Amino acid sequence: MFKGLAGIGSILKQAQQMGGRLQGLSEELKAKRVTGSAGGGMVEVEANGTAEILNCRIDPQLFEQQDRELIEDLVVTATNQALSKAKQLHAEAMQALTGNINIPGLDEAMNKFMGQPPSDDEPKSPPEETEVQ
Repeated sequence: MFKGLAGIGSILKQAQQMGGRLQGLSEELKAKRVTGSAGGGMVEVEANGTAEILNCRIDPQLFEQQDRELIEDLVVTATNQALSKAKQLHAEAMQALTGNINIPGLDEAMNKFMGQPPSDDEPKSPPEETEVQ
């Protein structure tokens, strides 16, 4: 009976160590920067490794053209590129943390730990229905 308790204690200690590593990884990813660009660099969006958008730069020449739809499209494209790069940083950090071992559920736990929504390939709960009046 006590051997089982020692095993549980060891598991709990490892879980605490992993939590500390995840916290360190979260801080490391927050400090890393990626940039997405569109329109030949006329729009640039900067994000960190936790997929937070930090900055958006738009070349003043775009405003002179007065093409709102073009600006909107370029901002979306640059943002998606920056977020894709941030996800790649996250994936690389997770591989380094786990030694390239696939641990089921670790990505989801890391996303919850970092306060991120599930990625596109993770199942999502159905949206709540709202009554339109």
